[in-house]
Amino acid sequence: MTVRKNQSALTADEKRRFVAALMELKRSGRYDEFVTTHNDFIVSDTDNGERTGHRSPSFLPWHRRFLLEFERALQSVDASVALPYWDWTLDRSPRASLWAPDFLGGTGRERDGRVPDGPFAASAGNWTINVRVDGRTFLRRSLGSGGRQLPTAAEVESVLSIPTYDMAPWNSGSDGFRNHLEGWRGVNLHNRVHVWVGGHMATGASPNDPVFWLHHAYIDKLWAEWQRRHPGSGYLPVSGTPNVIDLNETMRPWHDTSPADLLDHTPHYTFDA
Repeated sequence: MTVRKNQSALTADEKRRFVAALMELKRSGRYDEFVTTHNDFIVSDTDNGERTGHRSPSFLPWHRRFLLEFERALQSVDASVALPYWDWTLDRSPRASLWAPDFLGGTGRERDGRVPDGPFAASAGNWTINVRVDGRTFLRRSLGSGGRQLPTAAEVESVLSIPTYDMAPWNSGSDGFRNHLEGWRGVNLHNRVHVWVGGHMATGASPNDPVFWLHHAYIDKLWAEWQRRHPGSGYLPVSGTPNVIDLNETMRPWHDTSPADLLDHTPHYTFDA
């Protein structure tokens, strides 16, 4: 059984193996396929039309499947690797261990956002950005620029206390747990972290930055925690809702998995805490 661990608890060997598996997926071209898929859905997911990966109830099950596919790709390289998660309520600083040169590297240069250290720096020669939002081919970040702050534990608690999964109009204007977690309403959790990291994480091509996977593994963990706290509150909508994914409808691009199939993560992985 795969166990997803807090990144701060990874051993040096676990970090090394995770980075090596990322590098192999990048070298083979498989990594960029995931970046392309995410970017395509960011572009197509709108408030008033068909929406699947974002601005919609299926934001959480869609990303759960997306992460599962990526984790399986990593494990095809090294079976010991699992996706770690980044608890940004605890590791809140650009000086936190995940930004060290032996793991993800740190923030970008002030003038252009170029990450200068770590295995994903352009100078290391192994992480050319191919799925681009502009002409630049290097990984960019601007951790906490402009005085931005990551969400706090109290803000997370306020979102976990929301009892209803989602509600009409089933988009970025909805109330309910999903949209407050996604970040279009309320204290803004998921979206705010993307903006705090900045650079590629603030674009549709956000998986270009490997921290994307650690961030979304934590979002997935928060969904699991919400489910534990609200066992009587299931996925909504159940049926008959235009432009969004109902409970038993399958999701693009896989067409073989519905939200109902992904409500329980434990057949696939558990969390360390």
